[in-house]
Amino acid sequence: MEDLLIPSRSRLISEPTDQLTPSAPLVQVEREQTIVLKNQEDILKTLRSKPDAETLIKCLKWLASTRNETAFDIRQPGPQAAQIINVLVNDIVTDYWHSWEGTSSSNGGKAHKLLLRCLTSVAGIGGILTRLRTLISDNEGPQKERKVDPNLSSELLDLLGDLLEGDDVLDGIWNGISQSSATPTQKQLVWKELIALLAAGRVLSVAAEVSNYQRASSSGTLESNWLVNGPLYSEWLGRSIRFMAFQNEQSPMRKKAATQLFSKSLTLGYTDQIIEATFIGVTAGETRDLVVLRQVMIGLSSHELKKVLYALIRVVSRKLHSIEGDQQYIGGLAALVEDLISDKDGLQEALVDWLTDLSGESTGSDINTRRGVLAALSSRLNILKEIVQKALEQFGDKLYIKHTPVLHQEVNAQVLLLAIGHVYNKDHSYLRSMVQSSLYIRAISNRLAAPSPRSQFLGMVVGTAVSELVDAEDKRMKFSMSEIDDDDGIWYRSLCKHNDVIGSLDDLKAGALRTGKGVAKATGKQPRAKKEPVVKQRPATESKIISIEEVTDSGDEDDDLPTYEKPDSDEEDSDEDATLVQRNKPTAPVYIRDLIAGLRDTENYDRHRLALQTAAGLIRRKATFGTEVSDHAEELATQLVGLSDIFKIDKFAELRLQGMIAVLIARPLKLGQWFSKTYFNGEYSMGQRASILTTLGMGARELAGYREEDAALTGASAAPENLFPSKKLPDKYHAIYDPNAAPVDALAKRLERAIIQPMAIEAADTLAGPNALKVRIFSSRMEVEKKRKKAIPNELAKIVAEGFFFPLTGLWRVQAQTRGAHNVFSTPFLLTHFLKTLSLILNASGASTLSLPALTTEFWSLLLSLRTTALSAPPVLEALLFSFLTLLEINSNNQRGLAEDHAKELLETQAWAEQVFEKIGGGSEEGDRVRMLAAGVLVRTREVVEKYQRLLLGDMVDFM
Repeated sequence: MEDLLIPSRSRLISEPTDQLTPSAPLVQVEREQTIVLKNQEDILKTLRSKPDAETLIKCLKWLASTRNETAFDIRQPGPQAAQIINVLVNDIVTDYWHSWEGTSSSNGGKAHKLLLRCLTSVAGIGGILTRLRTLISDNEGPQKERKVDPNLSSELLDLLGDLLEGDDVLDGIWNGISQSSATPTQKQLVWKELIALLAAGRVLSVAAEVSNYQRASSSGTLESNWLVNGPLYSEWLGRSIRFMAFQNEQSPMRKKAATQLFSKSLTLGYTDQIIEATFIGVTAGETRDLVVLRQVMIGLSSHELKKVLYALIRVVSRKLHSIEGDQQYIGGLAALVEDLISDKDGLQEALVDWLTDLSGESTGSDINTRRGVLAALSSRLNILKEIVQKALEQFGDKLYIKHTPVLHQEVNAQVLLLAIGHVYNKDHSYLRSMVQSSLYIRAISNRLAAPSPRSQFLGMVVGTAVSELVDAEDKRMKFSMSEIDDDDGIWYRSLCKHNDVIGSLDDLKAGALRTGKGVAKATGKQPRAKKEPVVKQRPATESKIISIEEVTDSGDEDDDLPTYEKPDSDEEDSDEDATLVQRNKPTAPVYIRDLIAGLRDTENYDRHRLALQTAAGLIRRKATFGTEVSDHAEELATQLVGLSDIFKIDKFAELRLQGMIAVLIARPLKLGQWFSKTYFNGEYSMGQRASILTTLGMGARELAGYREEDAALTGASAAPENLFPSKKLPDKYHAIYDPNAAPVDALAKRLERAIIQPMAIEAADTLAGPNALKVRIFSSRMEVEKKRKKAIPNELAKIVAEGFFFPLTGLWRVQAQTRGAHNVFSTPFLLTHFLKTLSLILNASGASTLSLPALTTEFWSLLLSLRTTALSAPPVLEALLFSFLTLLEINSNNQRGLAEDHAKELLETQAWAEQVFEKIGGGSEEGDRVRMLAAGVLVRTREVVEKYQRLLLGDMVDFM
């Protein structure tokens, strides 16, 4: 038996010194033949035989070169190329990628670059994506059944990220396709395959699956990869399209290819990012960019052109922050829009829809943007008349007045007045005939008869403004109301007197330069200069010989001088090494500009912490002194909202919240609208958005006079220390795990108890027997006066509608209409916070607020629209019931008004609350809370229904 086992020739191989080569066995059979690379078959055979580092580099060099012996090009589609790519992706990457990462060897970097060159093709990208999908499907199931290394998927995703990095990658792939010997039809098929891979969302979907798998895997989390980030990927795609469009060789095939890629990329869901990256030169006022990109837009459909136009308006409005009345911005935007719609009638109609459609496309923009869009249409009288007609029809529609958010109605009134001004400049007779038409008279009449005071105000403003244009001075429409002649009324009436004209793209360039200078201010980041080593030098001193004299005691000469104790030792002087003592400690900021600079300084801990600690006090002191706060209010608010706790400062969240509230209190009307717009349109995390809602809620309560009650929640006054043992966690962890740590939640629970407790006492009192058998205790007058609170002026009531409530509800509806039900603002966390904030603002405004009927109509409509959503999310259900209860409680003194104006809403709320009370079971803390809130809503609604049954009879019959 031993004769049958003949040992083969073997030799001992030492461990490789190059990091490129993976671990190999110590004993290896010596190869009899030398590797010969003459054709692609030899390459494929060698790659499958587990080559070493040097052999792999030779193979990759042969594949990367198009001047090999057989003129084989791996980047061209074919069966042999597909087999080689399959081996590279499945075997070579698996064996070598981990040894290439972080290596400093020249072989590793060379092999990495050669591999990327070989895979930079449609087949290479498709092979990587196919391999990733296979790995994901193989790894589905329980953790113990997974047989594939979970890190392999992240390695392949890193490979794909390295392959696609660079704006010229897609252009290089197109050059390879166009230079191939395939027929035009085959070239088109290959290019469409690449578009399907990159622009149809396959890369993003696979990257998202890999990211989710890595998070769920016990092996760790996925490292940062730009392919996982949708906005970053979309920006890369937009830059790649721009690169293709600006190449010198603009053949018809290249134009068509760029158009096809651009068209498909608009379906990714990141239209704004793609447009911003593609049209970055256009938004900066570069005329040549617009000429080139218009050639790319020629092949787009009308729907795609409409998306591009809307997105470009949004991007320009967001990038070029302009002050009201900025004629350069208005003229530049008008020139851009005019150039895009000049030869496209469909885009002109799209602009009419943008201005007048109920979808609210123009609602999220500022007044300067609407003025710029209307200025672009100023030379088209027929379209301006169409805008006036549509806007006027909406303006006077009863259903529109009753059910549309006030923010929409305000935008509609602004568009109507601006369009009327343009029409009046070109055709006086048309405006005079319009004033006498039944449509105009009915619109103004319906507005004046509206139940909402704000709707009435808009009707009066429009009627007065139009009358000032067409009527003689003694025949003009006048209303004896102070609102018409205040700042808001004068501003609305001035809209129809603007004469905006079309400028040039150079005006946008000026705005871009101005915004570029303010980028650091808006983002809180400044360009960092290269650091230079700091050399500490001691001040030069002169040596001086001082004579020493003996001082003798002069007796009682100094007896009348007081004696002082020895001063305490300075902590800074306790260090043995004097070079470690920091003498240049920062001082507290005295001016707002110093405060902003300190908040931006994220490299100096002491200065940053001191600025944050003194922010609230300094803002409050400066609010009524000079114009420092008003001039830098938005800049200061932007800095505070985007602030991150990079230094782990104690009580960072409380200090930041105090600063934000202080800014809001300084300019409540202006900053209330700004915070509302920032919550919906700013690019912030969910935590930062929640802090904005907290600022609005707590700021509104402070304006209403509740600052002392809420001081402990915001950290304005330190809570007394608990001297007795308790189960409370340390402050660091208590803020994380305490469910009532959030000020809005704590206030909501306090308000909930204040509403429910009287109802519970009343119910217990009813069950205790007749009143005649009860003993009543009378308090002395002194005790009653002692408990009575002093009346505090409610500053919130004057601005609650315009500054806080309507911007929040209006922009929420805009987001719901444009983004659908599945958006970040509909998540249970933010939606719960949003509803509680609105409830706190409504409660703080008080029952005597003049705008309470309008607030009630707006809030009730919003709450009823969330009934279905709340049933599937318990936190939202609890917040919704609390909002209903707050709404009914604040209107408890006007129950007849509820029965007259909101009969349908009242009956729908009662029916839904009964359904919730019956459906939700008790026994758990969460279920008991929901049932308690539902019972409170039922008690309040039944009070009104039972008291005003006759008044509600007609509406009840319709409802049933």
